[in-house]
Amino acid sequence: MAGGHLAGYKSTAADLGAWLCREDESGQGLRPPKGRTWGRRGHTPVVTVTGGHDTRVSLAALIATRPGDQARLIYRTHRGRRGDKRKGFAETDYARLLDAAHQQLDGPVVLVWDNLNTRAMRELIAARDWLTVFQLPSYAPELNPVEPVWSNLKRSLANLVKQDIDQLTALIKTRLRRMQYQPGLLEGFLAKPRLDLTRLQ
Repeated sequence: MAGGHLAGYKSTAADLGAWLCREDESGQGLRPPKGRTWGRRGHTPVVTVTGGHDTRVSLAALIATRPGDQARLIYRTHRGRRGDKRKGFAETDYARLLDAAHQQLDGPVVLVWDNLNTRAMRELIAARDWLTVFQLPSYAPELNPVEPVWSNLKRSLANLVKQDIDQLTALIKTRLRRMQYQPGLLEGFLAKPRLDLTRLQ
């Protein structure tokens, strides 16, 4: 796993003929994101929230690019259960996401991410000869094009009332699946952090 420098990740992907993937995580609870809406003057719209505050869906996604191929979005959801020490993704969950990405992309993967620099994760990476990892600096969301995926998703969920966590999970999957079929939108996400896309043409 490469350290904090990122100078070589594009040339590494080009040399390997690999998919260049950027990954990020997020989460959403039953309390909907705030958004603007129309309402009668003097009558502020009210959204009734159901469920407990600890009911949450964790999300992980990556955007994959390779010269000559359309951008791809691959995602996974995870629901923590009561008593779980970790509510979000664990190392094994990330491993399943990466294995699924490798199977869907059918090629080597160069991954740029900012998470889980743990011994268990390093061992999982070392066991996959098709995977090369470069680590983003900590707290650098402006460098990660998956951040706009979450912004787009949460805007689409604003002010919508979900009755339970199953309904929320289904809605999130529907919204993300819709993004998967919009390569132009994904390329827009890649352009947002002002990443150099000339090597991806």
